[in-house]
Amino acid sequence: MENITRWTGLMIIVSGLMACGNDKPAGPATPPPAAVGVYTAATGDATYYDEYPATVAALNQVDIKPQVSGNITHIFFQDGQHVRKGEPLYEIDQQQYKAQYEAAVANLNVAKANLAKSQQDADRYTDLSQKDAIARQTLDHALADLEANKRQVEAAQANVSSVQTSLKYSMIYAPFDGTIGISQVKLGTAVYPQTLLNTVSSDNPLAVDVALDEKKIPRFSALLQQKPAANDSTFTFVQPDGSVYPFPGRILLLDRAVDPTTGTIKARLTFPNPKNALRPGVTGNVRVENKGAIGSILIPFKSVIEQMGENFVFIVGDSSKVSQRKVQLGARVGDKIVARDGVQAGEKVVTEGVQKIRDGVKVQVGTPGAKPPAQAGAPQGK
Repeated sequence: MENITRWTGLMIIVSGLMACGNDKPAGPATPPPAAVGVYTAATGDATYYDEYPATVAALNQVDIKPQVSGNITHIFFQDGQHVRKGEPLYEIDQQQYKAQYEAAVANLNVAKANLAKSQQDADRYTDLSQKDAIARQTLDHALADLEANKRQVEAAQANVSSVQTSLKYSMIYAPFDGTIGISQVKLGTAVYPQTLLNTVSSDNPLAVDVALDEKKIPRFSALLQQKPAANDSTFTFVQPDGSVYPFPGRILLLDRAVDPTTGTIKARLTFPNPKNALRPGVTGNVRVENKGAIGSILIPFKSVIEQMGENFVFIVGDSSKVSQRKVQLGARVGDKIVARDGVQAGEKVVTEGVQKIRDGVKVQVGTPGAKPPAQAGAPQGK
């Protein structure tokens, strides 16, 4: 009986030890699927703008230089004002040119008087020669004098025209409507031919020049052939401060040839400038509206991952598994970008939580960063 009791106690102890040996601590729970944010790819009209560096220029610009010498005796304008074609700008001292003109006219009158006298002598001697009343030599001399006096009259007339031109050039007029700059000379300044007096440039409209890659020639040639509507906004100008110039422009011409050193061609646009808000020399950007992506697939730009020069996105598929997919991208439109290939309309593209996932894993569509719900059977903290 005593042996049976000992054996029973021993079994109880062994059973207790085995029970203790099987009570191992629970291992770490399987992590929940990563929470990600998604965007459903949709078809949209991707109207966007291409931008090109541009410089404002005058369609017409002329340096004002005198063609005669003298002192400036009058300036008819205020620096920077708008001038009309034919308005006087500068006057160069006219006294010497007026005196030369009067002298030239007097010489012309003398030459004409001598011509009239020689004409009379030639007519009279011709009559007498026909009657054999004078020697032939006398008539020849009279005819020679007549020809000489004719040449003197022609020379005198040419001198009058020359002096008259100099007198005319002593007044300098605006060559066209435009804005005149700051005068380089003051009253009393002695000037000579080719002395720079000022510059006049046309101000409405103004040109905006853009250097285009030669690959853009077909597109801009097509734009050049189109007849834009009055309110067409294909071309807009972004000013240096980032503001958009309120008047749209239109393409005027493409340069005759591509620059072989840069592979670019100049395109010239024109913009109205009624308030003189644009000035030649200003730099900015020309925006060209592009409607070539109508009916395209748009996805958020932040969903794109770049690896080794290629672009990828994560797509949430069946069973909440994600697959990494290569995409071909087009133009960026605000915070979105055109997916030319790789994404279909209606597919869910991962936009947030991308750094926590990899190809083939399960995800939970929700708000990234939110605390996942507790799983059944997981140990609860005390």
